[in-house]
Amino acid sequence: MALKRFVQAAVAALAISATMPASAQQVLKVGSTPTGIPFTFLDTKTNTIQGIMVDLVTEIGKDAGLNVQIEPMAFSALIPSLTSSKIDIIAAAMFITAPRKEVVDFSDPIYTYGEGLVVPKTDTKAYATQDDLKGETVGAQVGTAFVDALKKSGLFADVKAYDTIPDILRDVNTGRLKAGFADYPILAYNLKQGGFPEVRLVDSYKPVTVGSVGIGVRKGEAALLGKINASLAKLKANGTIDKILEKWGQKAQG
Repeated sequence: MALKRFVQAAVAALAISATMPASAQQVLKVGSTPTGIPFTFLDTKTNTIQGIMVDLVTEIGKDAGLNVQIEPMAFSALIPSLTSSKIDIIAAAMFITAPRKEVVDFSDPIYTYGEGLVVPKTDTKAYATQDDLKGETVGAQVGTAFVDALKKSGLFADVKAYDTIPDILRDVNTGRLKAGFADYPILAYNLKQGGFPEVRLVDSYKPVTVGSVGIGVRKGEAALLGKINASLAKLKANGTIDKILEKWGQKAQG
């Protein structure tokens, strides 16, 4: 009788599993960074990752029937974590670039911007191009498109690579760094919070490396990418993406 009950229970479990939606059976881990305000950041009140890309991937999950779980990690760890299957999706302030597309499949573009320039407030020069900082020591975030472009330019005495954007702002704030380059929206948001009073964002500067943020998945995950793109199209058409951007103080792209 015990064996019969075991078999009946096993059959019942299999039947339930067969009728459950895929989203209930599998949790998709989403890699996001804790230092990319307003795209992704650690909310210390809730101890959770919040921001534009978190709101967006959550809405995509609801629309596409995907069970998503946010996993915080350093920006430089996102792609290695994806390719080694530690995570399933990247939702962060990550540009769609040719080198990255060799190892990651990206969704349709979501938001487009370039690098911003920050200098100490005591430096009032109206910088317009990177040439205006020729021979200086500047900083950028490791793993970003900006740091590689700055190094390849050959303009600077040194390009220091920082783990986070707040680290760049801290060194500019204390005068240890002549200038810093990073994602314009993230710089603007950080400075609005008032934590770096001795830093200014240079309005006259024109970005060199302009790109679009996208959601990343592993190569060969065509079905998952298809669901993400279908949801993105729907969320753009019904105004959800615009509302998410506006919530975080960003202008919707045309």
